[in-house]
Amino acid sequence: MTSITSYLKRIRLLTSLDPERDWIILLITSIIVLTGIVVWNAWTFDTVVNGGAIGSAATSTPPLFDQISLETIHTIFDERASEEKKYVSGAYRYVDPSL
Repeated sequence: MTSITSYLKRIRLLTSLDPERDWIILLITSIIVLTGIVVWNAWTFDTVVNGGAIGSAATSTPPLFDQISLETIHTIFDERASEEKKYVSGAYRYVDPSL
């Protein structure tokens, strides 16, 4: 434990506090990072606007829809429509429990 505290004391003695220098370094680093972000976003925007792809281009595209899934969806909607007809025709009766 004493070796850690002595090491930290040596680091503190080697670094002199200079707030002006530290703020300038922080400001310059922030400007460099901001410039990098702006350049990256401009390049990405230009690439996408011109029809390019970011990253590796897709070799094959999957189909937009699966026929089996589409048929399943149609079946579900047909079943719902037949249930709705039963409510409209009077085959099912709804009793309001609040009455």
